[in-house]
Amino acid sequence: MQRRHLLTLAMAGLAHPAWALPPAHMQFPRDLGSHPEFGTEWWYITGRAVSIHGSSTREFGFQLTFFRSRVTATQAMASRFAAKQLLFAHAAITDVQGQKLWHDQRIARAGFGIAEASEADTAVRLRDWSLVRTGEQYHAELPAQDFGLHLQLAPTQPLLLQGQQGLSRKGPQPDQASYYVSQPQLAVSGHLQLQGQRFEISTDTSRAWLDHEWSQAYLAPEAAGWDWLGMNLADGSALTAFRIRRKDGSTLWDGGSFRSPQGALTIFQPGQLRFTPGRVWTSPANQAHYPVEWTLDTPMGRLQVQAAIDNQELDSRQSTGAVYWEGLSRLLDAQGRLVGHGYLEMTGYAGVLRM
Repeated sequence: MQRRHLLTLAMAGLAHPAWALPPAHMQFPRDLGSHPEFGTEWWYITGRAVSIHGSSTREFGFQLTFFRSRVTATQAMASRFAAKQLLFAHAAITDVQGQKLWHDQRIARAGFGIAEASEADTAVRLRDWSLVRTGEQYHAELPAQDFGLHLQLAPTQPLLLQGQQGLSRKGPQPDQASYYVSQPQLAVSGHLQLQGQRFEISTDTSRAWLDHEWSQAYLAPEAAGWDWLGMNLADGSALTAFRIRRKDGSTLWDGGSFRSPQGALTIFQPGQLRFTPGRVWTSPANQAHYPVEWTLDTPMGRLQVQAAIDNQELDSRQSTGAVYWEGLSRLLDAQGRLVGHGYLEMTGYAGVLRM
C-alpha cells in the first residue's frame, strides 16, 4: 500500500512548470550531487564486467540507476512526513552465458535515514543500496534479490560535458533540455554475486559509463520515448548517441557526442545521426517489438549495434512505472569488426513514456 501511495504521488506530482534552462556553469564536485529544485534527476551507471577464473571466462552486463523526483504538489506542506522528494533505484545484471537478465528495484520518500541524495557530491542512498563518490572513485553497493553489485569505479578520463558545455537539448523547444555530464571509460573492480556465487571482476577488460542528468522538462508532448546508447570503445574513445521518437517512430530530435582517445570532442548536431532498426525481438510478456540490432550513421562513419542477448526488458512498474529495454550491447564498425561495448536503452515501445 505504501508503494502504491508513493507511485500515485509520483504520477500526480511530476507535472513541473517548464522553463528554458540557462547555459550551464558547472562546478564540481557540487554538480555531481543532487539538485532538488529540479523535477527529475538520475545517476545512471552501466558497464561490462568480465570475470576470469582459471580457464573459465564469464561476461556480464550491469546497470544501476538512482532517480530523484521532486513532487510539486507537496512542496508547501509543513509536515516532515510530506513526500517532497521521491527516490527510486534500479539494479540489473545481464548474464551473457546464462542468457538471462536479473533485475530488482526500490522506491521510498526522502528522509528519516531511509533515502537521501547529497547536494555536495555523489552520495545517494536508498535503504541498503548506495552510490557514493569518495575522492575520485565511485563505490556502489546494491545487494539485490538473487544477485548483488559490489563495485569500485575509477575514472581514467576527464568528465565529458554533453551538448553545449553540459546543456543538452532534447527537443525543438528551449525548455526541452537537461543538464548532462558523463564519465566514460570507468575502470571497474570489485565483484558481482549471482545466485550465491561470487564473480571477481577483471579490471583490465571491464569498463563502465556514468551519466548524470537533471531537468525540469525533458520530453516534448509529441514524444513517445527514446533510443540511447553509450559505448566505451576499445581504443579509449567514447560514443554517445540518442534520438527522441514520435509516436509514429520517426525522429523528433537527435544528438550525442564522440570523444577521441586523444580527448578531441565532437558534439553531434540535430540531423547528423540516423538510427536504422534491424532485427526485432518481440517481448513474450507484452508483445512489444524492440529492435535489438541497429545501423547507426554518424559523422564519424557507419556503426552497427547488437544486443548481447535479446531479452533485456525491464519491468519497473513498481518504481518508475515504465517497461523498457536496457541492456549490454556490442559495437561493430562498418566492416563488422568488434570495436566496443556499452549499453543500449529503448523506451516507449511497450507504451508511451511519461516523464
